[in-house]
Amino acid sequence: MSSSDLITIRDLSYTYEGQKNPTLHVPEFTVKKGEELFLYGPSGTGKTTLLEILAGVLRPTSGTVQILGRDFVKMSDSERDSFRAEHMGYVFQSFNLIPYLSVRENIELPLHLSPARKARLGSVDTEMVIRALCGNLGISDLLEKGVTELSVGQQQRVAVARALLGKPDLLLADEPTSALDADHREKFLKLLFELSELYGTTVVFVSHDRSIEKLFTRSISLESINKVV
Repeated sequence: MSSSDLITIRDLSYTYEGQKNPTLHVPEFTVKKGEELFLYGPSGTGKTTLLEILAGVLRPTSGTVQILGRDFVKMSDSERDSFRAEHMGYVFQSFNLIPYLSVRENIELPLHLSPARKARLGSVDTEMVIRALCGNLGISDLLEKGVTELSVGQQQRVAVARALLGKPDLLLADEPTSALDADHREKFLKLLFELSELYGTTVVFVSHDRSIEKLFTRSISLESINKVV
C-alpha cells in the first residue's frame, strides 16, 4: 500500500446469505488521499454493497480492505466501529437523520461517538466550528429546528455537516443528490468539494447519475472493477 493510498482493496468478494454467486468480486482497487471519486453504475450492480463494506457495515466474504494502512477486515466489531467513528463520515441516500433530535443535536453526534473527532477540533470552541460549517452550508439559522421541519435540500445539508464535523479522513456518499434537480445537484456538489478540500477529506461518491460525473477528480464504473462472472 502506497503512502498516498487511502483505500486499498485486494481480492475482495461478497456473497449475500442464501445466494450461490457473489454480488462483488473486486481483484484490485485503490483510492488516493484527497480524491473526489465518482463510482457509477446502474442500480442493483453492487455500488451500495461496496460502500457498506468500506464503511464496515458489511464484512466481506473474502479478501482484504486496507484503510489508512489498517486491515479493516481483521478488526473486531468494536474496533471497526471505533475506527469508522474516528475516520469516516457517511451520507446516506435517505440521510438517516434522527427525527426526534434537533439539527444541532444531529450534527454533533460524531463528537459524542468519537473523542478523536472532537480532539481534531483542537482548542477551537465547538460552537464556533459548527456555526462556521453550517454557515458555509447555508443552514446556520436552522440549528434549533427539528429535522422533520426541514426541506429535502436542508436535510441533505444537515447530513453533510454531520458527516464532515471533526474533519474525517474519508467521506462515503450513497446517492445523496437523487432527490435534487440538476441545478441544485451541481451547486451542492461544488459546496461539498470546497469543504472536503478545506478539511483534507477524501470523497467516495456512488451514483447511477452520470450527469454529475464531470465535477469529480476521477470517475470509474463499478463494472470495470467488479469481475463477477
